[in-house]
Amino acid sequence: MQGSLGEKLGEGVFADVHAWALGQVVKLSKAGIPRRNVGHEARMTRAVFAAGLPAPEVFREVTLGERFGIVLGRLDGPTLLQHYKSGAVTFEQAGAILASLAMSVHTTPPPPEVPSLRDYVHGSLRNHGDTLPNDIATRILARIDRLRPEDGLCHGDLHPDNVMMTAEGPRLVDWISAVRAPFAFDLAYIHVSLTELAPEVADNPERPRAVHRAAQSEYARLAGTSVAALTEAMKPYLPIARVLVVRGNALPALKERLIQRIEAELQDDR
Repeated sequence: MQGSLGEKLGEGVFADVHAWALGQVVKLSKAGIPRRNVGHEARMTRAVFAAGLPAPEVFREVTLGERFGIVLGRLDGPTLLQHYKSGAVTFEQAGAILASLAMSVHTTPPPPEVPSLRDYVHGSLRNHGDTLPNDIATRILARIDRLRPEDGLCHGDLHPDNVMMTAEGPRLVDWISAVRAPFAFDLAYIHVSLTELAPEVADNPERPRAVHRAAQSEYARLAGTSVAALTEAMKPYLPIARVLVVRGNALPALKERLIQRIEAELQDDR
């Protein structure tokens, strides 16, 4: 199906989403984003879609001028963030949706195309290591080497703005950060995203924190464990999640606080 660049439907830090053809959109990288990044996201999204996860279908990759894009199946509906901000669902319901999606990812065997957490973090630090002081990058990789084997699938960027609430049910987008890692890594990322990053930009800082509490509670119920056990399991992964948030151009004031927390948490690794 031939497509053409239509109206802008959404905008992120690294890409814009435009209408393309009937039932399709194009996720178009911002200027300066390398083709390899777009190709990697296309491979990850194809792999998890083929594995049966609620991801958009990938049709092809395109080049428009100096920008690169992925043509995806169109997912109509608000994001989960928009959904709970509007009052369409409660914080508890939003958290339960996030937890259910996380569980569906974590119970799916990782496709062979998905990189290990170590390889992904190493590549990210190689490209963005100048955002971190001292020897944090080296110590983070050493921390990963000491943790349990990377035996599961993680989305790597799980938060309510990456969940589309379609008529067919919730769908997960933005799979560029998918990795092979224990489920606790995703839980750590959700924690940092909803309790440290989102409150910095939310009109009501307690809203994302309430969603996080509900997500933790529901995930614990689905996993047949306790919130305390989940909190303990994700603790070693918190500095890794914070490094990835810093790498993703966190707000300057937050970036300083995150780096301080990372350094404090890595003290025991010396």
